[in-house]
Amino acid sequence: MTLRKVNLVILVLLAVAFLIIVQRNLFNLSDFLRKENPDAIVVLPFESKLSQDSGLDSGLDQALDSGLDSGARSGVQIPVLITAAEERLGAAVTAINSIFSNTKANVVFTIVALNQTVRQLRTWMSEPKLKRIRYKIVVFDPELLKGKSLHDPARAQASKPLSFVRFYLPLFVPDAEKVIYVDDDIIVQGDIQELFQVHIKPGQTAAFSDDCDSTAKGIVRGSSHQNTYLGFLDFRKQSIKALGLRANTCSFSPGVIVANMSEWKNHNITEKLEQWLELDTRENLFSKTSGDSVTPPLLLVFYRRHANITPIWHIRHLGSLGAGNRFSSGFLRAAKLLHWDGHYKPWGHGAAFTDLWDQWYIPDPTGSFHRIRRHDDRL
Repeated sequence: MTLRKVNLVILVLLAVAFLIIVQRNLFNLSDFLRKENPDAIVVLPFESKLSQDSGLDSGLDQALDSGLDSGARSGVQIPVLITAAEERLGAAVTAINSIFSNTKANVVFTIVALNQTVRQLRTWMSEPKLKRIRYKIVVFDPELLKGKSLHDPARAQASKPLSFVRFYLPLFVPDAEKVIYVDDDIIVQGDIQELFQVHIKPGQTAAFSDDCDSTAKGIVRGSSHQNTYLGFLDFRKQSIKALGLRANTCSFSPGVIVANMSEWKNHNITEKLEQWLELDTRENLFSKTSGDSVTPPLLLVFYRRHANITPIWHIRHLGSLGAGNRFSSGFLRAAKLLHWDGHYKPWGHGAAFTDLWDQWYIPDPTGSFHRIRRHDDRL
């Protein structure tokens, strides 16, 4: 054997040895991450199967660990999607804790966040009271909305890209047949399995809470809340006129959604929602009075084609001015889901019924998030 061939063999052997060492180190890293958090593992960048065009940052995903402890829940999985914005991260954690604590069902959370929030969220979810919760964190790329959302200062949601996550349910929970989406300013006091079992007829695709139901109708009157299509859409525009919609049709709330993913995909719901967003950027179809860019596309796509959520499963407008005078404490304690939509949030100043929210709140171990209370503003 010539000297050149010997050198070549040596180089090949060295390369093989190097690859073996790298592989072992990666396995050791994976084992370490599992020990740090037995309920979730980090998906390393090169392991991800996500499409580069999906709008997700695959290198920062957190995936479920199939080998949970012996106390893990069994049965049909109930996928729940929620967003976690940096400035209100405590809201998402509180909502998740309330959902998990009030059911024995096999709930699996998908938490969608922006890149800068992930580290704090992971630390928070590692708290002892939250360790048994099954979840994954997915990073949302705002580029997904480029050219589809009108950046109008009059619209509060224009600068909040996570508000549009609910348009992309199949993207974030691709393998689920049915999904629950909830806003972060809610708590659940009932068994989430009841909400999951809401009946959705073929062709309806999703269930929402009607703004003219018995729990919302009296609140909307005399307040700034809208409860008809007229409050969300500009019926003077030709694109809206051509649809033949009735302006006095009751609107619905997008803060809680139960969706059939097969129907969603079959009817191209995401694409239709995007089309209305894009058209609004050119024609200003959505009412500026409501300051809402999320509800109008949903109203257009689901016009008279959705199921209704039982009213007791979405008591809303608790963040409105004077909400404390509209409900009795006993009624709210018996309700299944409470929603502080409106200006006053239960972790801030001036909100009503904060005691109901506080019982599910777990302090931020990083010290970054604080609920505001009269006697102590560092909680």
